[in-house]
Amino acid sequence: MGEILRPGAKAPDFDAPVTPDQKLALSEFRGRRVILAFYPADWSPVCGDQMSLYNLVLPEFRKYGAELLGISADGAWCHQAYAKANQLHFPLIADFHPKGEIARSYGAYRDSDGVAERALFIVDESGHIAWSHLSPIAVNPGADGILDALERMPRLEAVNA
Repeated sequence: MGEILRPGAKAPDFDAPVTPDQKLALSEFRGRRVILAFYPADWSPVCGDQMSLYNLVLPEFRKYGAELLGISADGAWCHQAYAKANQLHFPLIADFHPKGEIARSYGAYRDSDGVAERALFIVDESGHIAWSHLSPIAVNPGADGILDALERMPRLEAVNA
């Protein structure tokens, strides 16, 4: 496993496809919290469990003012089919071309396999990493670490006051 970006680092911006004809940039979320969930591949069993869990927990993430973005090196067409089949209610970013460029910028690309590591980041309102976690590729990291980190962050009302 590589060395991922740590808390305090500026979160690298990206502008990548979420559908075959639509892009999304991290900078569009400035002023809001964003959970970046890097994962190896659509359709793999562990990834399916992880993304389905996050879909269920999405209302809890949003209670803390956080949006969720899934990111893998799969293409936009694959993401679109995967999101539809699993009824996912959050965007999946296609880190497809150049392959793994976003994951590399976060230290979360597995060159030996050509896929993203299973890495999690919370980007705060100022665009800095507030929390990060690297999980073994075969292990679903669950949602508890994300929720604990969100709970420890200052309340949004206090931040925006």
